[in-house]
Amino acid sequence: MSHEEYLLCIIGMGLVTYLPRWLPLAFLAERDMPEIMEKWLSLIPACILSALVTQAVFIDPSTGSFQLFQKSFFAAIPTLAFAVITRSLGGTVIVGMLVYWIMGQF
Repeated sequence: MSHEEYLLCIIGMGLVTYLPRWLPLAFLAERDMPEIMEKWLSLIPACILSALVTQAVFIDPSTGSFQLFQKSFFAAIPTLAFAVITRSLGGTVIVGMLVYWIMGQF
């Protein structure tokens, strides 16, 4: 690929990433939405996070199959306990990384 094609590819990827975020904001920013719609939209971040975490904890990356008892599952248990007790995002990330690293040592 030439430099121009790379540049067009990067610009295109930027537009494809930016437009789906900007369009709803531009059209819905000045409008009032029904309360039930606002409640429903408030659940989307939790759903996305749940989907990402579930995949990371229960899917074996080498085979793509469901595996309940793997290293990431056992690392998630103390990390979740720390998160529930402290409610600290930064601390939870650090504890999760440390637990995962320690489990990799065995």
